[in-house]
Amino acid sequence: MGAGAPSPVAAPIDPPPLAPRDRSWTWWLGAAISLAVLVVSLWQLRTVDLSEVREMVPASPLFWLVFAIGYFIPATTDWMIFRRLWRIPLDGFTALVRKMIGNELLLGYVGEVYFYTWARRRTEMVSTPFGAIKDVAILSALVGNGVTLVMLVLAAPLLATLRFGIEARTLLASVAVVLVTSSLLLFFRKALFSLPRADLLHASGWHLVRILATTATAAVCWHLVLPAVSLQWWLMLAACRLLLSRLPLMPNKEIVFAGLAVFMIGHDDDIGSLMTMMATLTLAAHLGLGLLLSAWEALGWKR
Repeated sequence: MGAGAPSPVAAPIDPPPLAPRDRSWTWWLGAAISLAVLVVSLWQLRTVDLSEVREMVPASPLFWLVFAIGYFIPATTDWMIFRRLWRIPLDGFTALVRKMIGNELLLGYVGEVYFYTWARRRTEMVSTPFGAIKDVAILSALVGNGVTLVMLVLAAPLLATLRFGIEARTLLASVAVVLVTSSLLLFFRKALFSLPRADLLHASGWHLVRILATTATAAVCWHLVLPAVSLQWWLMLAACRLLLSRLPLMPNKEIVFAGLAVFMIGHDDDIGSLMTMMATLTLAAHLGLGLLLSAWEALGWKR
């Protein structure tokens, strides 16, 4: 297949689950991951105390709308990517939500393993899902590294001026790791990637949309909670938080971010409560959807 040729697609179908006699190891692995999400969700529910953050949550429905949009952006952009690659049906969106929750509640890339088992159980839709899932995951890291480097160049004067415990050697080492990993991925791209060039560019574009959109929706949510602070300051703070979160080898990221937030925004007490509130709401969303989707899938096994 040529580098610029479009990938072959199949009809948008959603075959029923395989019969018990036809279930391979992928079926059992997917079931094990779903059960693990269910168990972890039930266990962590005891740690969620919404009463501590209830006072900060705005009553405006606009906050919940923006929060929901930001929460589902990762699964939506993934669906747009795999819609082109495999013509997956709408049912694939719930599988991608499970992928996101698995990565957040269990271990990184456990969600990709679950999504692989989901695709393998639908062999009429796609016969070799591993290559596509691998390429999309690598592109996500590559695009994230590129955004990190661009943001670092833009934020370097601010970080150098504030000096919130960021040592020059640590910062340079983090940048070196990002540069080396990105360079290796690009150098071995012909051996690593199996998708055509057009599909790789399409996936990269949606990864970039995901990063920008999630950063923007986080800033809007913060602004709706503390409207006295201008939205542009929240956008700058969200961008700086994204930068700090993606830099490897950086210790005390939360302390550095807290100092940066207080310097830029002020409201030191409110900033801590705001971040706690948003983290709690996100965890509650993961747990609630994890329970609901795992229970729904278990009903499907029974049927």
